[in-house]
Amino acid sequence: MKWKNRRYGEETSYIPAGPFKIRLPFVHYRFEWPDYVQGLLMCAVDLGAITLLADHLGMPFDVALAVVVLNGLLYLAHHLLGDPVIPGWITPAVPLLVLFVGQFPEGPDRVYALVAFQLTLGILSIVLGMTGLASKVVRLVPNAIKSGIILGAGIGAVVSIFEVGGKFDLFPYTISICIGFAFYLLFSKSFGKLKMRNKAWVFLGNLGILPAILLAVFVAPIFGEAKWPNIQWGFSSPDFATLWSDYTVFGLGFPAMTFFLSAIPAVFATYLVVFGDVLKTKALLSESDEVRDDEKVDYNPNRAHLIFGGRNVIMSFIGPDITMCGPLWAAMQVVVVERFKNGKKAMNSFFGGAGSFRWGTNTGLFLLPVVSLVEPILGVALALTLLVQGYVSVRVGVMQAKSQRDLGIAGVVAAILVIKGAGMAFAAGILLCALLYGKDFFKGENDNTFTDHEEEEEEEEEIKAG
Repeated sequence: MKWKNRRYGEETSYIPAGPFKIRLPFVHYRFEWPDYVQGLLMCAVDLGAITLLADHLGMPFDVALAVVVLNGLLYLAHHLLGDPVIPGWITPAVPLLVLFVGQFPEGPDRVYALVAFQLTLGILSIVLGMTGLASKVVRLVPNAIKSGIILGAGIGAVVSIFEVGGKFDLFPYTISICIGFAFYLLFSKSFGKLKMRNKAWVFLGNLGILPAILLAVFVAPIFGEAKWPNIQWGFSSPDFATLWSDYTVFGLGFPAMTFFLSAIPAVFATYLVVFGDVLKTKALLSESDEVRDDEKVDYNPNRAHLIFGGRNVIMSFIGPDITMCGPLWAAMQVVVVERFKNGKKAMNSFFGGAGSFRWGTNTGLFLLPVVSLVEPILGVALALTLLVQGYVSVRVGVMQAKSQRDLGIAGVVAAILVIKGAGMAFAAGILLCALLYGKDFFKGENDNTFTDHEEEEEEEEEIKAG
């Protein structure tokens, strides 16, 4: 077992493979059972994608489950290839993609639009990872437009839940009670004080929105908004055959070029969100470096781009997914980082914690008792995820602005994004920045409106909605 032979301050052992560093469980890292067990429970969040796929693509449950399983298997690629992260959805950008695919009629055209979007996003990420141009591309976007895109994604997430026919109309009491509980655990000052007094509260807080999802299992039936779960034993049965015949290029054929051209604005808007997750990953791992100097954890943004870009390309062919393949599940990255900080006895290597967690979520997806427990309230789980993400995105989006003028432009861009989509939002942002800033189009201005806030802890950025 090579993981036992790591010298102080070195990386855990690996098999070199170009830009990748292959690490296998039990050989290159110790299997961490606490993280594995937590993964078994947290697969409930992954299952929330089923509701999105059913609502927007008309997928039957077992077909959507097949997409979730394929996405889950590709989550393993990150730690196996040397990327020290808990990968997840591109949650803040889900409303952007929903708006885009909603422009097409349900059926083959909507699937084509999704395939074109995800394939384009994957290729863009791979190219930027290979060339190292990612940070340069994002720097070219004025702060006002970046602020508007992120702000619009947050507002879009909230609107999608409360619009007529949205999830709130189906689960009004359950969502109200459970989102209140979730916000208390994630953002409340009083709960923050409780965590400082007792480690049990820390553990509860580190579970992200899972406690609120489990609460919904009981609240929804009590208020008559869902049935009590019918716990079944055995293994789940994802329907891969129908997925590939009815929802992929293998059965429908390849999308026309017009779908790719129409996807470009939404893809670029989504990439702005993705790059923010890359920056968050680097910041979180830098915190652990100060505490755990016994292991060097190598995070390479270019390698990360290659992996999550590759995941999006693969999924666009075998299982197009509205949640997309993102570089980070911020909530669980925080949880694993915090346990990693407790020392070598608690977690020998960060790769052991990250890998064991994702092996756990994959196991949970095949266990019918776990799947059947949360099946009645998957719509609530999705609503909780999007509402928490909406809160975080609005806060982060506002703080991207550097002046009151930026914030005014951002508000217009955000509103247009929610109503008309990414293409018109970018056009409006470019026009407003040109009119208001002229030759300072890229530079913008900083009127110190937000100076007092720059040193605040940005906890919400690193939470908790995958």
